[in-house]
Amino acid sequence: MVANTRYRSVLRAFAALVGAAWLAFAVHALLGVGEGPLWDGWLYNGLMGSAAAACLLRSALVREERRAWALLGAGIALWTAGEVYWSLFLTGLDQVPVPSPADILYLALYPASFVALVWLARARLGHFGSRLALDALIAALTVAALATAVAFGPILGSLDGSGLAVATNLAYPLCDVALLALVVGMTALSGWRPGNAWLMLAAGLGLMAVADVTYLLQSAEGTYKEGAALDLLWPTAALIVGLAAWQRPEPRGARRVDRRVTDAPVLCALVAVATSVLASAAHLGITGQALAAAALLAVTARMAVAAQDNRRLVAKSRRDALSDALTGLGNRRRLMSDLVRTVEIAEQDSPWMLAFFDLNGFKGYNDVFGHPAGDQLLVRLGKRLERAVAPVGRAYRLGGDEFCVLARVDPTRNDATLRAGVAALTERGDGFSVDAAHGSVLIPTDVRDATAALRQADTRMYQQKGQSRPSAPSQTCRALVAALSERDPRLEAHGNVVAALASKVAARLNMTAEDRDEVHRAAELHDLGKVAVPDAILEKTGPLDDEEWEFMRRHTLVGERILSAAPALAPVARLVRSSHEHMDGEGYPDGLKGEEIPLGARIVAVCDAFEAMTVPRPYRKAVSREEALAELRRCAGTQFDSAVVEAFAFVLRAEPARSEAPTPA
Repeated sequence: MVANTRYRSVLRAFAALVGAAWLAFAVHALLGVGEGPLWDGWLYNGLMGSAAAACLLRSALVREERRAWALLGAGIALWTAGEVYWSLFLTGLDQVPVPSPADILYLALYPASFVALVWLARARLGHFGSRLALDALIAALTVAALATAVAFGPILGSLDGSGLAVATNLAYPLCDVALLALVVGMTALSGWRPGNAWLMLAAGLGLMAVADVTYLLQSAEGTYKEGAALDLLWPTAALIVGLAAWQRPEPRGARRVDRRVTDAPVLCALVAVATSVLASAAHLGITGQALAAAALLAVTARMAVAAQDNRRLVAKSRRDALSDALTGLGNRRRLMSDLVRTVEIAEQDSPWMLAFFDLNGFKGYNDVFGHPAGDQLLVRLGKRLERAVAPVGRAYRLGGDEFCVLARVDPTRNDATLRAGVAALTERGDGFSVDAAHGSVLIPTDVRDATAALRQADTRMYQQKGQSRPSAPSQTCRALVAALSERDPRLEAHGNVVAALASKVAARLNMTAEDRDEVHRAAELHDLGKVAVPDAILEKTGPLDDEEWEFMRRHTLVGERILSAAPALAPVARLVRSSHEHMDGEGYPDGLKGEEIPLGARIVAVCDAFEAMTVPRPYRKAVSREEALAELRRCAGTQFDSAVVEAFAFVLRAEPARSEAPTPA
C-alpha cells in the first residue's frame, strides 16, 4: 500500500516496538509483573496512542479511504486523551465523579467510529440490493437483541447514583452494542465476505464492547482492579483496529451468492427466537425481546422479498424457455404450444395461417461479413417480421435462418400476411442479397392437426425454395461453368461428375443443405483455374517436369481469385483453393494438415481423385472402380480423409458403373 521504501522501514520498526510494548503490558496484566505509573499509566496509554497513530499514519500515507481512517484515528486519540486525564487526575480518588472530562473523551470515540465505518462501507461495498440490506438489518438487530438481553439486565441492576451518572454509565454499553450491530450489519452487506480489514474492525470493536460491559459489572460489584487482566482488553482492541488500517482493501466486485448469504438469515432467526425465549424466561427486560421481535419481522420481510424474487426468476425462466435467445422471438417450444391451442380454436370462417420462412443467401452473408454481423442481421430481420405480423399474429425463430409466423388471416387475403413476412425478411446491400423462401397452410382449411400443419408448411417451403429463381451466386456459377466449357468441354464434363459424387458424399456426412450446395459448386469449379494453364501442359502426353508442375499447381490459386471476385462465392473459393491439400500436410498451395483443411475441400479431393483414376488420360490408362477405391483407401490418412473415403465407398456402392468412360479431362 505504501510504495516508499523508507516509509516501509519506519513502519516495520514502529510495529516491532508496539508489539514489544504490548507483550510487556500483557505480562504485567496477566502475571502481575511490574507496578507503578510506568506500567498502568504510560505503557497503557502509549499502546492506546500507538493504535491512534497507526490509523492516522494510514490516512496520511495512503490516499484511499483517507477520511475514514483519519476520523477513526482521531476517535482513538480522544479515547487515549481520556485515559491520560484519568491517569493524571482521577486515579486514586475515593469517589470518581460521573460524568467526568474523561467520560466525554471516551464517548467521543463512538460518533467518530460510526461515521468512519459508514464511509468505509460506502467505499468498499458499492451498490447492494434490497436482499442484502434486509440481511444487514436482520444481523444488526439480532446482535443488538442478544447483547442487550445478556448484558443489560445485570448492568441496569447494578447502576445507581444520579440520573446523569446512570445515563453516562449506560451510554457505554449502548454505544458498544450499536457499534457492534453496525459492524455486523455492514459485514452482511458484503455478502458475508468482508475481507481481513473489516474482520479486524469487528474483532477490535467486539473486544472493546466486552471490556466495557465487564468493567461496568465489576465496578458495580466492587471487584474491578486496576492493572489486572481486564485492562489488557482495551489496548488490545485498539491495536487490532490500528492493524486493520493497514490491511489491503478487498477489490470491489460482484458479491457471490453462496451458502453464507442464504444461511445467515436462517441462523439469525434462530438466534432471535432463542434470545426472545431467554429474555422472557429469565426476566431480562423488554428491550432484548423487542429487538428480537424486530429481527424476526425483518426475517419475515426478507422471506417476502425472496419469494418475490423467486416468482420473478420463475417467470423469467419460463420466458427464456419459450424465447429465442438471439432475437427474443418465440422459439420452437413456444410455437408448438401456441399451435396446439390454435388448432383447438380455429374455425372455418376465421382461419389461422402457419407460414415457414427459410432465408436465401444468409450463409453467404455470414461467410463474407462474419458471424457477429450475421447475428445482427437475424436480429434486424426478426424485429421487422415481428412488427409486420404483430397486429394479427406472432413471429417465431426456429433456429439457424428459419423463421415462422402464426397469424389469424382473412381467407380471401391470406397472401397479404405472407407477402408482408417475405418483405420483412428481405435485405439487400453492397455485395449481398438475402430473401426468404416460404410455405404456408391454413388451419383448419388445409389441415386440422398441429403435426400435419408443421409437416405441410415445411414441405411447401422447400418446394417453393427449389422452384425459386436462381440466386445470384447460382447464376454466377452457371456463367463460370459455361466459360470453362468453352475453354475445354472435358473440364466441364469432369466437373459435373465430381460435383454429383461430392454432393452425395456431403449428404452422407450429414452436411447442411447450404454446405452441400457449396461443396457441389466447388466440385463443379475446382478446375476453373486451369483456364490459365497453357494447352501444351494440359495436353502433354508425358510426365510434367518440375517447372510445369509448379505452373499446374497454381490453378487452385487462380480459381480462388476468379471466384473471389463475387463476394457471395467466397466460401466456394476457399474450398477450391484447398481442394489439393493432403491430410499429412504435403499438399498445395498452403500445406494445410488434417482438420485445418475444410471438410468440403476434403470431399472434393476424394471425388476428383477417383474420377481422375477411372477415366483415361493422355499419359496413362484408366483403372477399374475397385482399383481406384483400393487406391483411395491405401492413401487414406495421408493424402485423403479416412472418414470421407469411407463415406465415398458407401455412396459408390449405390452408384451404377458407367457403361463407357467419359472423354478424359
